[in-house]
Amino acid sequence: MKTKVGVNGYGTIGKRVATAVNQQDDMEIVGVTKTRPSYEAQDAVKKGYPLYVPDDKLEAFRTAGIKVAGTIKDLYGKVDIIVDCTPGGFADKYKAEYAEAGIRAIWQGGEDHSLTGISFNAGANYKESWGAQFSRVVSCNTTGLLRALYPLDREYGIKNSYVTLIRRSADPYDSKSGPINAIEPVVKLPTHHGPDVQSVMPWVNIHTMAVKVPTTLMHVHTVSVELNSEPKTEDIIDLFRRTPRIKLVKSSSGIKSTAQIMEEAKEMGRTRNDMFEIVLWEDGIKAVGNTVYFYIAVHQESDVVPENIDCIRSMCKMEEDPAKSMAKTDAAMGI
Repeated sequence: MKTKVGVNGYGTIGKRVATAVNQQDDMEIVGVTKTRPSYEAQDAVKKGYPLYVPDDKLEAFRTAGIKVAGTIKDLYGKVDIIVDCTPGGFADKYKAEYAEAGIRAIWQGGEDHSLTGISFNAGANYKESWGAQFSRVVSCNTTGLLRALYPLDREYGIKNSYVTLIRRSADPYDSKSGPINAIEPVVKLPTHHGPDVQSVMPWVNIHTMAVKVPTTLMHVHTVSVELNSEPKTEDIIDLFRRTPRIKLVKSSSGIKSTAQIMEEAKEMGRTRNDMFEIVLWEDGIKAVGNTVYFYIAVHQESDVVPENIDCIRSMCKMEEDPAKSMAKTDAAMGI
């Protein structure tokens, strides 16, 4: 029997999670939600997803000619688990509703770790969410850092890690926010990304800074990591090559920028041109003594999507082995 999944919030992440769920053979989408009769609501119906809306918005959707399957609370009675992709500010309200309905729920990295007490990354702590009622998939940037730092720590041990995030200012569709002709430092230090990494790897020493730049395509991290031993550059490259959800590219082959990475995603035939892997420039990896330097490119719209799928399997006790869950997810999604 397939696990029945609902997506609360059919937006940037929610619509990608819905697609990924329906690519799996052990789970299915039974409904998605929208609060306004937008083009995304119309797209959800066109894709065959039953649409659920707030009870006070039923008439607005009907007036707009958008078919509605019921209210959001009606959806609760049809699911085993909800993937919550709603905007910030609603978590406490929905957590109380999910608890009352007796269903499991996953939140995204925009919410605080304290909301659930469990933060999830498939490669680093899959089993911590095993059978849990509530969990949280960490943010796109934290996901990227964990994918790179966890294998380094497992293999060599990390003394210290120093990260500067060069952040996109807005998502591609966003015409309202972000610096247009400026570079904006994040002056509250350390940025939240370090503590967020520690919500999964509490023992790791990490120091993070960030700047926002006028781009919408991806984030880039500059990373330097002090290890407990002195591996060779080729050892680090081999480790990353063997790590799931890391893609190595070469500047020398013409992929010099985030724009070219996203062009490569198009050529790979990905749905919505998504790059689910984090991307490292192989010729930008360097080990000097016990310090390793590298760059990470993160597609903010998509790298957390496979993590949500694995989190569903862990919480619903569908697959105990994290490696098997990740392999199943990746095969279905073409990763």
